[in-house]
Amino acid sequence: MKEYQRKLKGLLRIIFGRTAYVVLFLLIQIGFLFGVMRWLRNYSLYIYGALILLGGVTCIYIINKRENPSFKLAWIIPILVFPVFGTLFYILMEADLGSRMYANRANQLIHDTRKYLEQDEEVFKRLSHKDRQVANLSGYVWKRGGFPVYENTGVTYFSNGQEKFERLKEELKKARRFIFLEYFIVERGIMWDSILEILEEKVKEGVEVRFMYDGMCSLMLLPYRYPRTIEKKGIHCQTFAPIKPLLSSYQNNRDHRKIVVIDGHTAFTGGINLADEYINERERFGYWKDTAVMLKGDGVKSFTVMFLQNWNIWRKTPCPYEKYLVPEEKEEGGKIQSEGFVMPYGDTPLDHEPVGKYVYMDILYEARSYVHITTPYLILDDETFNALIFAAKRGVEVILIMPHIPDKKYAFFLAHTYYEELLDAGVKIYEFTPGFIHAKMFVSDDEKAVVGTINLDFRSLYHHFECASYFYRNPVVADVEKDFKETLKQCEEITKDVCRAYPFYQKLAGKALRLIAPLM
Repeated sequence: MKEYQRKLKGLLRIIFGRTAYVVLFLLIQIGFLFGVMRWLRNYSLYIYGALILLGGVTCIYIINKRENPSFKLAWIIPILVFPVFGTLFYILMEADLGSRMYANRANQLIHDTRKYLEQDEEVFKRLSHKDRQVANLSGYVWKRGGFPVYENTGVTYFSNGQEKFERLKEELKKARRFIFLEYFIVERGIMWDSILEILEEKVKEGVEVRFMYDGMCSLMLLPYRYPRTIEKKGIHCQTFAPIKPLLSSYQNNRDHRKIVVIDGHTAFTGGINLADEYINERERFGYWKDTAVMLKGDGVKSFTVMFLQNWNIWRKTPCPYEKYLVPEEKEEGGKIQSEGFVMPYGDTPLDHEPVGKYVYMDILYEARSYVHITTPYLILDDETFNALIFAAKRGVEVILIMPHIPDKKYAFFLAHTYYEELLDAGVKIYEFTPGFIHAKMFVSDDEKAVVGTINLDFRSLYHHFECASYFYRNPVVADVEKDFKETLKQCEEITKDVCRAYPFYQKLAGKALRLIAPLM
């Protein structure tokens, strides 16, 4: 009964809340575009013909644009099928001045903060001595993304949300100076209420707390003015890219990061959001399998800067950086001594440099023995798809673990359209039968691993703000591989016979969705 009342309350909040308002005004604007199209068609054959010609010019522009071919195709098809509406819609999105101003500000902030993330030359030399190829990758991430590689960073791996939740509460209670939290999903319940209670206590002790969550939560999970409620508790709070009832491409760039920074010496990241399904206190799609890591030491600096970059995008007066970048010697017990290398990094959709994608592709192309992957979604561009296939064809063991119980049916159908070709190339695919696997991980050759927020889909690789940590010859790599093998025991192997048994409507829907997958 309580679950029914909760769902009913949520539905009424959506129908009579800001969600309905935003959707209504978006539909009005799309309807206006259709109206303009019909008016032009009826008003003058010459004007309509000119717009058809403009559509052809637009297609030529798209073909010659520096952009992934998948995106070009996804735009050209609607322009050819609906020449007037498709052309007008593309021009509206391409000429979005608000989005350009937002992108310029974000890129300027990233440029201005590069001085805080200089690469230690001695660390880079030691990495180059061990593995020149990995050093080349780290050089790319630093030059193009702005994030260096570190030593002296201890890492703790969490194989589920419950473990991470308990450790997070312990670390939050130790905070003395500041706490930063940045999350994609926040929903009131056991998890968030417990953390919020700790944050309130830390504020009373004089700890500075900043909390940021993605604006999409305002549509579905939290009241629109929830930041005011949090501010009254003494916590600095803001939403990232608040949803507005305007057709604007910037609203497609969500903050998918999950970051906690404590006093500049401890950081958390991974796939786990602040909602009860992530700690299995609420069942939505069976058992929710997710992972996270905790960093202590030099590498935390990158997450501190990463948080402040996104925080300052939406502030008229930027928050200063220097006061939060205290040398580790002055924090919790001095320098951390740890083996191997750690490279935390962020990815932004605004610089047209898909760092997260290229890190994954580098692992696939350089693997010698195996690449083991967990991802909740599989919606690939040709480059990533070919990297998976080529790795398998040259004898590398490539294993993908996917969910057996999906959270989004359309994503599930889309993923299945890749299965047969991957299987033909030698990629092994398994589905996690107890429920939904939300972990985003790569591990390869007992030397490299990535744990973070980056899915194998267009949204993560191109549209979202993301983050992850790359580990090389760090003890945590063994923990990631061990968890992968344990998870594999709970999975069902997918064969071509299984693929052929998928319902016809599912196959048809998946193949149709691939036409617009880059824009979804």
